[in-house]
Amino acid sequence: MYRMRLAVTVALLLPVSAAGQATEALFDPVQGYRVAHYRGVVGPAPEGVVRIDGKRAARLWRRRAAIFIDVNPAPGAVRDAGTGKWTLAEPHRSIPGAHWFPEAGRGVLAPGIERWFLAGTHRLRRAHPRRPIILFCLADCWMSWNAALRLERAGHTEILWYADGLDGWREQGLSLSAITPSRR
Repeated sequence: MYRMRLAVTVALLLPVSAAGQATEALFDPVQGYRVAHYRGVVGPAPEGVVRIDGKRAARLWRRRAAIFIDVNPAPGAVRDAGTGKWTLAEPHRSIPGAHWFPEAGRGVLAPGIERWFLAGTHRLRRAHPRRPIILFCLADCWMSWNAALRLERAGHTEILWYADGLDGWREQGLSLSAITPSRR
């Protein structure tokens, strides 16, 4: 009887333990960035970042009152570390006027990507010091969450996170335009 109860208890606890381990592997335990399975239900905004909805994002876009930063990845693309030029495997469409920093939303960044992303966002902020920065990717995507956290830690203020991203933009019936990665 004891062995049977022990076997049932172990069988019931194994899925919890395995699920707990899988969940822990999704985040860097030191930095807190999501490092795997970037598509999934996203929690609240990182500390110091404000989550906005599609109506507010569209209002700010129409008034040209914000800096829009797209951090969607560029599948199959290659970035020349020396020149910063990207060779894309497929075109990308985004919010018109947005600045695209592919791969900048990953939890662990390839060499040079973080420096390129932070230098680019600092340059944009210097050019438009009164405009908030709006980060986005797709709905249920942790990449914009990671990028927002990264900018907050780099000392940026007025960081807005448009969690619905390109999916939410399309749902509002708003247009997208072709975009290439930021070169500077």
